[in-house]
Amino acid sequence: MNNLSEVEKAINILNQGGIVIFPTDTAFGVGCRIDNEKAVERLFKIRKRPGTQATPVLVDTVKMAKDYLQPIPKEVIDKLIEPFWPGALTIILLCKADKVPALVRGGGSTLGVRIPNHPIARDVIRSVGVPILGPSANFHGEKTPYAFEDLNPEFTKLADYVLFGECTIKMPSTVVDCSISPWKIIRRGALFVSF
Repeated sequence: MNNLSEVEKAINILNQGGIVIFPTDTAFGVGCRIDNEKAVERLFKIRKRPGTQATPVLVDTVKMAKDYLQPIPKEVIDKLIEPFWPGALTIILLCKADKVPALVRGGGSTLGVRIPNHPIARDVIRSVGVPILGPSANFHGEKTPYAFEDLNPEFTKLADYVLFGECTIKMPSTVVDCSISPWKIIRRGALFVSF
């Protein structure tokens, strides 16, 4: 199997507005381009995710994140981004609402962002050139898939493509809300952070 062509296929499908299941460091994610509202709506339908519940996005660089976020406080960069990205840390920050579909931000003004520490995921995001949605590849409320075998066949057949690979950490990301003061840990996951 030629890995490169698999990744290229996933990139092409995403660029055409498709939905792809892919491995990250934490779990298998299901994604589409952030800037394709039809694909975003379809992704929410497939996952049966409530429209009021924001979904995290994955980026390849801090620069890409900055295009969609309000200016990132220096403290967030120093205490969270520098030490923990790429990695299993999702940071919630105020976003540029005009660039982020309402569904992605759950109708609110914040966005959860992460740089995954996974070569395949990073390669896909870099090539697509915009953030991709990164919720886990399961129906809302079901078990998170940490291995290829964990993927629900009923779920995978609703996506346009499944990219094979390994998740290295097999734990959910830690989620920190930095849009509020003081910051708050929303979910304790793979990373232990203190601030």
